[in-house]
Amino acid sequence: MQKSDKVSNGQDEDGVNPYEVPPFFDRSGSDFLTRKCGLLEQFLLYKYKMKQPILKEDILKIIHENHHDQFAEILKRASERIEIIFAVELKEVNSTRQCYDLVSKLKLPNNGRVRAGRGLPKTGLLMNLLGMIFMKGNCATEEDIWKFLSMMQVYAGRKHFIYGEPRKLVTKDLVRLKYLEYRQVADSDPPRYEFLWGPKTHIETSKMKVLEFFAKVNETVPSAFPTYYEEALRDEEQRAATFSLSSHGSSGLSCFSSENTNCIMSVPYS
Repeated sequence: MQKSDKVSNGQDEDGVNPYEVPPFFDRSGSDFLTRKCGLLEQFLLYKYKMKQPILKEDILKIIHENHHDQFAEILKRASERIEIIFAVELKEVNSTRQCYDLVSKLKLPNNGRVRAGRGLPKTGLLMNLLGMIFMKGNCATEEDIWKFLSMMQVYAGRKHFIYGEPRKLVTKDLVRLKYLEYRQVADSDPPRYEFLWGPKTHIETSKMKVLEFFAKVNETVPSAFPTYYEEALRDEEQRAATFSLSSHGSSGLSCFSSENTNCIMSVPYS
């Protein structure tokens, strides 16, 4: 184990027992398929939290040999459930070993954990905040942010078993990492604050991707929110136009002479 992975008293970087499993994955009273999905969700999150490889052979042990024919369906359901809560995707990282990993949708440090060491991903909270800011006209007051988070049972000043101290995560860590912008409302006295998308958010995701995540959480499609969907489409068009102009502005054909038909295209590094 690396030094950064060492945790005193069996706790992770947020002061939470690493063996604790989110209570919303307890499905002991459900049908067989749902129970197996619940067990697999707990297993996948435990492996993520402990930074251990996720092997297909271990997944099959959970599913039981009598139900290996349902492997694909159970894995699909479990990974989709984790995705809509934590905004991480299950990806095969080694086809030879049949090894998987949960990968953050955004490039937050430590694969979504934000801080060093072990822990659960913070990407889901950030994606929810980005969606809320988008739907508030691309700018949300601090009061609105905490009211929204309280609906998720996340409160400023109260340590959360996934997110640690939420105020520090939201107003310090995610701002320092440039995923959120936190600024004083102009001419406010006493001072009031508001949140916007940070520059890294604009680079790594888009309004459409955030809306798609929000729609998936609500078991619907982006077009079910027509006002936001139209804005997201306009944003996609603007992004495409900007990318096209940037590409044409930094690349071109360079010929050595008017008689030479061999040209070299200059392509900028990504």
